[in-house]
Parts: sequence; C-alpha cells; structure tokens
Amino acid sequence: MNETTIGSDGKPRCSWCAATPDYQRYHDTEWGFPVADDRRLFEKLCLEGFQSGLSWRTILEKRENFRTAFKMFDFEAVAGFGPKDVERLLQNAGIVRHRGKIESVINNARRAQDLIAEAGSLSAFVWSFEPIESVKPQEAAAALAKALKRRQWSFVGPTTVYAFMQAMGAVNDHAELCVIRANVERARAVFQRPTCAEKRPTDIQG
Repeated sequence: MNETTIGSDGKPRCSWCAATPDYQRYHDTEWGFPVADDRRLFEKLCLEGFQSGLSWRTILEKRENFRTAFKMFDFEAVAGFGPKDVERLLQNAGIVRHRGKIESVINNARRAQDLIAEAGSLSAFVWSFEPIESVKPQEAAAALAKALKRRQWSFVGPTTVYAFMQAMGAVNDHAELCVIRANVERARAVFQRPTCAEKRPTDIQG
C-alpha cells in the first residue's frame, strides 16, 4: 500500500481514506493501531467477514447498527443466539442481511469461547500469529486463517483474515509517506503483546 493523497490539513494519508470523513477518522484513529481487547477483536473479525464481497464503507456506515444487533459483539451473549435471533436479524435493515454471515457470527462467538479456554484469550491467540521478520504478512494471515478454520470458525479466509490483521495492528500497512504510519509504529512499539497459555508449534507461524 504505497499510494497517498493529500488531506484537507495538507498532510499525506493512505489514498483509500479520502472517500469520506468517516473513512479518514477511522484511518487516523483506528486502522492499524494495536488492539488487545477480546471483544474489540471479535468485532473486527466479524465485520471483516461481513465486508466480504462488499465495500468497507458499507460496513463502516452500518457499524453502530451491527453493534446494537450483536450486543456490542459480546461473544458470550451472541453465543446464546438461536434460530429466532437469526430470523430477527434477517429483518434488520440496518445491517447486512445475509443469512450465512449472520449465522457465522453466532458460530464464531461459540468458537471464541472454545479458543479462550484453549489459549487464555482471543487476543493471545491472534497476536501469536503476528508476522516476524522471516514471515511475510500474507503468510501469517494464511496460517491464522488455517488455524481458525481448523477450529471450525467460518468466513475467515486468508483475504478476510489479512484485512483483520491490518485493522487490529498485527501489521502496519499504512503507506510509507502516510502521516499516520509513524503514530501506528510508535503504538506498536509500546504495545504489550499478550501470550498464549500454551504455544502450539503446529499453528504458530504456520
């Protein structure tokens, strides 16, 4: 991601954020900054799943509706959703009404509970796939996607997971000349990476 555009403040930013003020706010304050909170990570991964086949602008504009619909992405609560909740959500015009994606959030909430029992936290698990110097980010994303699929998560293909890793700060993909890139790098430098309860050689870094 190398292209930049000049913002209203005269500073260069990643070109994709120029579409709307909401995009720029998201770019300047969220995208790429490291996240450790399990609920926020679950939200980001679910929204990236909803984004599949759509524009991120569509998802960002509906994000508050998604948060309301899915109990602020409290996976403990969402794990208890049943068929009636799916039908209710399919009638909610404020979100993306895609049965498979809605059912995926519920499934993944249950899988998140399992993963926390295994690794100690969702955060510890996903951060254990942060690419190291010898591993390309796309390879790390593919490994994380594979590990999640092995644990029966859905809508977690490599492209979706790579977008998730960009959003949650596991990689800094701001353009080299982007004014926010250095801010993200500083945040990553002081970020305390969580650790898994037990390392899994067959999962971590491939």
